[in-house]
Amino acid sequence: MTRQAFLEYCFATYGTAADYPFDKDFETAVFRHTGNRKWYAIVMRVSRRKFGFDSDEVIDVVNLKLPLEMFGSFGAAEGVYPAYHMNKVHWSSVLLPDTAEDLVAFLVNVSYEATREKKQKVNNDIGPL
Repeated sequence: MTRQAFLEYCFATYGTAADYPFDKDFETAVFRHTGNRKWYAIVMRVSRRKFGFDSDEVIDVVNLKLPLEMFGSFGAAEGVYPAYHMNKVHWSSVLLPDTAEDLVAFLVNVSYEATREKKQKVNNDIGPL
């Protein structure tokens, strides 16, 4: 998937456009929920060397938040690695040029759901007085 295709997917699917919150950095794009403003994705330009490749090629990488139980399944998927520059327990890096588009779409959907605003539980039990 290309960077542009990823940007378009997020806008078409969630109605969210890229946000560029870092001064003087117009390449790193953050995607947030409109309600709680939590990030569900961040797109960066990163050297392949950061992921263990013997190459200085700079590529587009998206970091996504995944539930802990998914790391065993997708940590070994083609193009999916422990997060670059973020908490590796909760975030994964997806190398956009190396990862199948359907997998990128699936993982961004998971990240979106994992970071969405949680409905508060209403306790209708009155309990002892």
